[in-house]
Amino acid sequence: MLQPQHHVAVGMMRRNVSRRIAFGMASALMLMFFSASLAGAEDSDVSNIDMCNGKDRTPPDRQIEGCTALLKSADNPGVMAIIYNNRGNAYVSKQQYDLAIKDYDEAIKANANYARAFNGRGVAYEKKGDYDRAILDFDAATKIDANYANAFANRAETYEKKGDFASASKDLDAAIRIQPNLSMLRNERCWALTMVGDLPSALAECNAAVRQTPDDAAPYDSRGLTYLRMGQWDSAITDYNAALKIDPKLASALYGRGLAEIKKGKSGDGNADITAAKSINPSIAEEFAPLRP
Repeated sequence: MLQPQHHVAVGMMRRNVSRRIAFGMASALMLMFFSASLAGAEDSDVSNIDMCNGKDRTPPDRQIEGCTALLKSADNPGVMAIIYNNRGNAYVSKQQYDLAIKDYDEAIKANANYARAFNGRGVAYEKKGDYDRAILDFDAATKIDANYANAFANRAETYEKKGDFASASKDLDAAIRIQPNLSMLRNERCWALTMVGDLPSALAECNAAVRQTPDDAAPYDSRGLTYLRMGQWDSAITDYNAALKIDPKLASALYGRGLAEIKKGKSGDGNADITAAKSINPSIAEEFAPLRP
């Protein structure tokens, strides 16, 4: 887990490749607050704490149940902030973003310096498509905690969705300084740099991501795009082949390989790949429109 343990967040997505930072929701902090009362607690109280903390990958409905039960007796503002935050995370998992935002609001009322709640609310607004509002919350989270890699990464995703790849690249650079060994961040920065046309820097980031996670399709897919933009068709095809060996239904890799094959004069193979990509993701051509070499 990358961050302090009392939170869960939803990570990054680009094109049709889902990317998540490894978030966790731990019980340590909440149990510390509850420790004074645990000695005489009922088994149900301990169970609710575990559920609200998401122990053992508790399903969202059970997590909501546990947090709701705890709120009936919680009176410590720090504890209440964590409970509301955790329940908000569960609502995000259920795609119930308005309910999540209400809980994050309550968490922030209880603790105005709770960066995780600002980050979580930012994710909920981003999922609702309110990108400007989301960025304000990510701004707040990073001001409270300047080493909060997840908030920088989530803000980068939001900037990407706004088409501001320069700002996204800067945020990813900040996240990488904090978490240099997380290949997902390097992969995303490779893609953002490719979008702004800094292809040598993009290639360096993708190379690092491939070295870190050679069994992940995404860095090969991103590097394939970089090579595609550079006009290096053979290298692009090699990377797309590697991505498709890992994930045979990765539409972006099929489509990119198709473009490279057509550039090499292999129209039959290229058109077949593009057709296959469109059958998986009907909007792939629109997504690739600004990326075509």
